[in-house]
Amino acid sequence: MVKNFTGKLAVITGGSSGIGFATARSMVQEGADVIILARRSEQLSEAVKKLNSAVIQPHQRISSISVDVTNYDATQDTFSYIETNFGPPDFLVNSAGATRPGMFTELDVTFFRDLMDINYFGTLYPIKAVLPGMIKRGSGHIILISSIAGFLGAFGYSAYGATKYAVVGLADVLRVELKQHNIQVSLVYPPDTNTPQLLGEEPFKPPLTKTLAESNAKAVEPELISDLIVNAIKKHKYLVIPPGDTQLLYGLVSTLGLLRYPLMDMVIADAVRKLNRKNRQGK
Repeated sequence: MVKNFTGKLAVITGGSSGIGFATARSMVQEGADVIILARRSEQLSEAVKKLNSAVIQPHQRISSISVDVTNYDATQDTFSYIETNFGPPDFLVNSAGATRPGMFTELDVTFFRDLMDINYFGTLYPIKAVLPGMIKRGSGHIILISSIAGFLGAFGYSAYGATKYAVVGLADVLRVELKQHNIQVSLVYPPDTNTPQLLGEEPFKPPLTKTLAESNAKAVEPELISDLIVNAIKKHKYLVIPPGDTQLLYGLVSTLGLLRYPLMDMVIADAVRKLNRKNRQGK
């Protein structure tokens, strides 16, 4: 188990905002050296300033690199640069991601391709880049971030949900394959989280998706997820499921088997009734 983050190097994709930034700050506050990756240089610069204000050790290294993790060659080059100039990472947190809700029949196929690029391949490429160094050293910890939509078919999220199911499949295989190299894997299932991405979804949600969201618990703060990630690294936990509704839903889906589908149909039917009632009242 990891008890001390001092001198450890964490690389975090999507580290300039949301869960990625919150995780970077949590690791900085644990004493780790942190490199955040994202596409936008201005956001990265602002994030680094905030992270530098959170350091607890005099020689902690905080840095950022602008890179598009959907570009395999650029990602490989970035991690080669990191290993040459900072040393091999101890932790990799794959937080880069995007979403686009919408009805399957109305979403252009480009959205499916783009979301697979960032959510799946944008997770796979950094792992591919970091693994040789971790295997050579015989240690490391890789964190993959899925979603509730990665274990439950969420209405209006066909493009996004498929990518998050793919992340789960990748994580499950990596967990068993990397044990022989003493490399830990964690899989995170965040619920709706109060991030810029969640706010950006709102204009594109189908009416029924919005109605379903009204019945869900309030969005959690990214700091809750980042604290759970740090705890998972410390305790070598594979599944990271936030307490409350997410744990309840995961437990139901895991134990109900085929009954999960009739249950989901009941939830959708109830949301349809609520939406129809709201529409009638609005006329």
